[in-house]
Amino acid sequence: MVRTQVNHRGLRTWLEIDTAAIKHNLNLFRRAAPTGVKLLGVVKSNAYGHGLIGFSRLLADWGIDWLGVDSVVEAIALRRAGIKTPVLVFGYTLPENFSRAARLGITLTISSLESLKALLAARGARPAIQLKVDTGMHRQGFGREDFAAALKLIKGRPVRVVGLYSHLAAASTQRLSDFTHEQEKEFIFFRAALGAERRGPMLYHLAASGGIISNELDGEYNLIRLGLGMYGLWTTPELCRRRGAHWPLCPVLVWKTIIGEVKRLPVGGGIGYGLTKKLPPGAVVAICPIGYWHGYPCALSNHSSVAIRGQLAPVVGRVSMDMLIIDVSRLGKVEVGDEVELIGPHVSAETLALQARTSPHEIITRLNPLIEKFYFQNKNPVRQK
Repeated sequence: MVRTQVNHRGLRTWLEIDTAAIKHNLNLFRRAAPTGVKLLGVVKSNAYGHGLIGFSRLLADWGIDWLGVDSVVEAIALRRAGIKTPVLVFGYTLPENFSRAARLGITLTISSLESLKALLAARGARPAIQLKVDTGMHRQGFGREDFAAALKLIKGRPVRVVGLYSHLAAASTQRLSDFTHEQEKEFIFFRAALGAERRGPMLYHLAASGGIISNELDGEYNLIRLGLGMYGLWTTPELCRRRGAHWPLCPVLVWKTIIGEVKRLPVGGGIGYGLTKKLPPGAVVAICPIGYWHGYPCALSNHSSVAIRGQLAPVVGRVSMDMLIIDVSRLGKVEVGDEVELIGPHVSAETLALQARTSPHEIITRLNPLIEKFYFQNKNPVRQK
């Protein structure tokens, strides 16, 4: 894949964000969504490591209907940046931030009786809210009994309820498809209960990227939440195997660093803290100036590879706070300043997630937000291997 060159002079590590790949992924979901269904771009946690403000501006410019964040802090940052797109806060909001959210036109999630009572007792303007219900994941959300009590509390009160939603626990796992359908049935119950009490337009949403790609849902919804799929990544290898041919997602992010030092080990020896890897005499190692502070997990110590000019080089020794050691013995001439691909066409975030025994979400959201990002357009985005 040929990528536009970015001027990373003076930087030891950086991120390249392919705007054409973002558009490509968005268009896949737009084509799959029924007419009139709105799209919400999930940009919480620094837009999954891609940059909260920069990424959100792109989505806003392209007409995304909603943006989703975890906290009021993130929502306020979007408003300060001049982004006027409707914003939904998914996470818990402290009562002292209710009036501020109302002033800035930020919609909050209310998922418990305690939060609802605090909202009703709050002075000043009240923000619009969406109610979140627990359909089986047992994380956030009203259960049936508390939801009935919530509807009684808001009956006749000046509370702007603009949506109802829940979260699927296992939409990407085919063997749990029966559970997904049970969650959908439970959501239909909550929707009917709300519809009997509240009139007017309402947003109903249950599926994130995995739910849409898996094609398991039967009901009618008017909003879809786009998370990992929008960034061009797969929630599970299983879903990729089942649906990859129909969903040619293009990864958006490439993470690079440089080589800061090269050395030959005349007598070989142990590598890094704890000497967890031993190399033979004559081995050549290179030192990259990034580590777990930058977001490269310690769990990848001795378990992953990076790429230099398209060739893989194994990570050897324990990942340090600010340094990574790689074995370049088989790569020919390697020099200080050479680019090193940490995540990209040759080393996918999904692969690193498998090697670290975690999820692609964690791999990319833990990228240090201080790492500089370059947004550019690659005219021919392709799916990474």
